[in-house]
Amino acid sequence: MTEIVARLAGSYGEFDAGEWDALAGGNPFLSHAFLSALEDSGSVGPESGWKAAPIVIAGGDGRLAAALPGWLKSHSQGEYVFDHAWADAWHRAGGDYYPKLQIAVPFTPATGPRLLLADQALALPLLRAAEQLCAANGLSSAHATFIDPAQLPLFEAAGWLTRSDIQFHWFNRGYASFDDFLAQLSSRKRKDLRKERAAAQSGVEIRCLSGADIREEHWDAFWVFYQDTGARKWGRPYLTREAFSLMGQRLGERILLVLACVEGRPIAGALNFIGPDALYGRYWGALVDKPFLHFELCYYQAIDAAIQLGLPRVEAGAQGGHKLARGYEPVQTWSAHHIVHPGFRNAVAEFLERERAGVAADQLYLGERTPFRKG
Repeated sequence: MTEIVARLAGSYGEFDAGEWDALAGGNPFLSHAFLSALEDSGSVGPESGWKAAPIVIAGGDGRLAAALPGWLKSHSQGEYVFDHAWADAWHRAGGDYYPKLQIAVPFTPATGPRLLLADQALALPLLRAAEQLCAANGLSSAHATFIDPAQLPLFEAAGWLTRSDIQFHWFNRGYASFDDFLAQLSSRKRKDLRKERAAAQSGVEIRCLSGADIREEHWDAFWVFYQDTGARKWGRPYLTREAFSLMGQRLGERILLVLACVEGRPIAGALNFIGPDALYGRYWGALVDKPFLHFELCYYQAIDAAIQLGLPRVEAGAQGGHKLARGYEPVQTWSAHHIVHPGFRNAVAEFLERERAGVAADQLYLGERTPFRKG
């Protein structure tokens, strides 16, 4: 039997872009371009509490055969799956919760593969390597968040605990236009959405930019929007200004920047990433408080774009029950957790069992309150 050797690397930039992207499967956030842009812009690194720790397995030809997008974390910020209560409990018990291993894309609550595999048989060796990393370096735990549901059985087979939460996604059911989508809503909701769009678009010009059409002046404007929103939500923005320029240079054709302009000057914007099977809404901000502009730029323009691009769904980020009334439906998102200490693991398992029933009930409740016509 050929020995399988996993290796811990210190940077995503050290890998060949073609080899890495062949495993990433087209997901924009797992692309070499996106991850290296985070590193090269200083948005991640030891000082940020996100230290690159990818685990990889090479094939017999020396090329990458499997990879795990790992990060050593000294806090729980920028993850969108909250484990602060776990950290507090472990600290009260006299343990050190940090550092921990996070298997995710920094600052990005978008679903995707967390085991990048040329051969599915390498999933278990990759996860065992993550467990060994924790044991050998005194890490309390490892957490894979926003897992592609198709990969959940791989984590379960390795004995990792699973956790679910709820996001709101929009699904394209073969619509030819936004009006086709509206036709599936109840009469009252259809009128509400039309009124919201009319109010949001009144007095502004909406521009949708991609690729070379996005210039540095547009990133300058968006940076102002992003800083304002980031300061209010997180205390400080996660991404540096350079990150947007690098993403534009390296991922331009996979970016959709939606700007609202008045007399040629941007007053608000929303940043989306284009994947092979989804449009991902990520950041938004505004200089003015215009009614319904947030919904127009982040939700309705995203629906328009997904229809035009023929994409099956829109993922509009974390949280936001207000998305429900605008045609975004509740879906479960998944995470998986390896807890090193047996007693702590048992306590987390009991918590997850109690939490799971509540999440399922919430999804059922929300699913009955979508704006679509009944019957």
